[in-house]
Amino acid sequence: MSEVIDQAVVALNEKVGNGFDGSAKFVIEDEGNIVLDGAGARESDDDTDVTMTADADTFRSILEGDLNPTSAFMSGRLKIDGDMGTAMKLASALS
Repeated sequence: MSEVIDQAVVALNEKVGNGFDGSAKFVIEDEGNIVLDGAGARESDDDTDVTMTADADTFRSILEGDLNPTSAFMSGRLKIDGDMGTAMKLASALS
């Protein structure tokens, strides 16, 4: 597992707490994949309701609260594939 993935898993578990109502996959380009669901965040490539793809800097900025996930999506820095309702719930949880 890459250091970027390790740090992102810890940050997501701290932000979202006891898991997430739904399932989301974060594809961090050139690093790996993280799945967030009711069990929390972990490195995985499982199928999910929504997949979000971005580079490591974009994910880091979102997790640190420096970049709003909706702004990242609108500016093209974050790609979303799947259930937009789940993506919006996740954006609220991360903000």
